[in-house]
Amino acid sequence: MNSSGDKSIDRVGGRMSFEEQPIHRQLFARHVLAKAGVTDDPALLAAFARVAREDYLGPPPWFYNDFSRYRELASDDPMVLYQDMLVALDRTRHVNNGVPSLHASALNQLAIRPGERVAHLGAGTGYYSAIIAELVGPTGHVLAVEYDPTLAARARENLRDHANVEVVEGDATLLPDHVVDVIYANFALDHPPAAWIDNLAPGGRLLFPLGVPALDDAGKPLGASRMAGFLLVDRRDSGFGARFLQPVSFIWAEGQEPPPPGRHKGLEAAFRRRIAREVRQLRWRREAQDGEQEWYSEPDWGLSKAEL
Repeated sequence: MNSSGDKSIDRVGGRMSFEEQPIHRQLFARHVLAKAGVTDDPALLAAFARVAREDYLGPPPWFYNDFSRYRELASDDPMVLYQDMLVALDRTRHVNNGVPSLHASALNQLAIRPGERVAHLGAGTGYYSAIIAELVGPTGHVLAVEYDPTLAARARENLRDHANVEVVEGDATLLPDHVVDVIYANFALDHPPAAWIDNLAPGGRLLFPLGVPALDDAGKPLGASRMAGFLLVDRRDSGFGARFLQPVSFIWAEGQEPPPPGRHKGLEAAFRRRIAREVRQLRWRREAQDGEQEWYSEPDWGLSKAEL
């Protein structure tokens, strides 16, 4: 799908400048980065201006989420999509194309560079995968993973002209299966999967929502996080640095095994202490040291308050 006739990138490397993009996308990019508090990231600014959002949202009518319910946008003009809002991809499952300023803040923190290998997990229909593809450029590579078959098929079609993107349908907690520089997960879960930590390159960065799921009165998962924070992990020679960026709300990971007893209660208690800002490192595949203070602990991993 390319309803806008967008010519901003030839999908191999030739790009028009930021100033040559449609004026509404220039203004959108500036607004989104300003709201995200990003003051000096020209590559990210250009990426948001180059990618046509309407190409990833399907035909109208479009529905946005005002954080209480879905409401129909009273226009079929694609320019109405250039607002900082959630737009529905699948209203029945509350799957959305996320708030652009949240993703702009996250991508700025990840500091993705040209030539890097990025795994975008929970890619939806591919909009933010396309923005990441702009950031890595023709010498980089994006692995876009989506669990839902329908969304994965749409992402594959939407990204078909992006030579630096590979779309995979599957369980993103088991991928990547090779070393990458950056992992950006757009769904919440209650632990860091081994595939993510073990396949993070030296100097690599991982950002994902860690938290607990929302449950109904019968204890059945509602498909979203109830309490979660964006956790940024970076691989260093001495271990894994870690810090929480901000509270977030995301769709919950699908197809997961039941958690170990006590995990969700432990994580909830940790969040309720309101000291997540003190987290400094991820303890991975080792026991906690005597006297090591942790925000949350399990035998083979934990989030420590000790400086790395």
